[in-house]
This record gives sequence, structure tokens and C-alpha cells, in this order.
Amino acid sequence: MSFLSELVKKKEKLKVTDTVVTKIDGQRYVERGGDAKNVEKLTPCYGFVVDTKPDNVPVLVVDNLYIGSQDCASDSVIDVNNIKHVLSLGVNVYVNVNHKYIDCLDLPETDIKCVLREGIPFIKEAVDKKENILIHCNAGVSRTSMMAIGYLMHCENMQFEDAYILVKEKRPAVQPNDGFRKQLMTLNPGQVI
Repeated sequence: MSFLSELVKKKEKLKVTDTVVTKIDGQRYVERGGDAKNVEKLTPCYGFVVDTKPDNVPVLVVDNLYIGSQDCASDSVIDVNNIKHVLSLGVNVYVNVNHKYIDCLDLPETDIKCVLREGIPFIKEAVDKKENILIHCNAGVSRTSMMAIGYLMHCENMQFEDAYILVKEKRPAVQPNDGFRKQLMTLNPGQVI
């Protein structure tokens, strides 16, 4: 028996399967039995996960200081909450209020001191004027909480643990990454920047 005939016999024993093919433009179809001519079109889908539940409700941590995700940095949310200033960490947005963007990666090795030095005065200026400010990053979990905790430690003279608990009570999803947390724990209240 030749090798070719053995391959043909093996192929005949293979189970027929269906394969769902998704193209870059979202078109989907099913190939039946490995035959590209025997296809069934499916409903298109996106090449990414669609956020069906936006996280667009900012929370008030202390007077005038709101935190949230990038979904909170929309004009409608800003208007409803009378937000006059937006501090964006690592995610740039375009809003019609006083806005500051700080480049900040959500990585444990990111040095937060320069980020805090740039962000805390911006927050303090808004709070001193009794104007609402929103701090946000992508998900409102790690970078946002790092900045809010740093602000509370510096301007409200809070210990790390007290600032963390306060922010966590207001927005349970917050969790500064391990590197941010370790760096914050080394800072002294009132002397963060």
C-alpha cells in the first residue's frame, strides 16, 4: 500500500466538522465539512468586546473630588455633575472643561512620584476653588485610585490605609496595582510631593 493511498484512507476516516470563520470586517460564516463552497452566513460581530454596560457614574470621594472610569468623562456626565475640571491618567479624552492629561502606564514599575507631583496641584486648585473635579483613567480602578489616595495623603494628611479605605468605600472596584500600592505606602502624609 502506497503512502498516498494510506493518506486517502485516513482522510476518509476523519470526522466532518464545521468551522466558524470571522473576517477582519466582522463578517462571519460557517464552513461545513471543510468545504469553502458550502458556507452559511452568520450575523456579523465586532473584532472586539462591546461594552454594553458603561461605567459612567462618578463617585464623590470628598467634597468636590469625583473619581471614575473614562466613561465618566463624557460631556453629559460632566454636565450632570457640574464638573469643571478633568484629570486624565493615561487615557486622553476631549472635554469642554479645564482638562489635564498625564501620561501614566498602569504598570507596577511606573514611578508615581512624578505623576503625583503633576496631578495633585491640579486637583488641589479645583478643590480650593470649591469646583468639582473628576479623576479618571481607563477603568477607574488602579491609576485613578493611586491619584485619589495620593491627594488625600498629601492634602488631607491621611495615612495610606485610611485614604485607601475611604476611596475603596466610595468606589469598591478600586485597586491600585501592587507597585502603586507599595510606593504609596512609603509616602508620608502631608509630604507626598
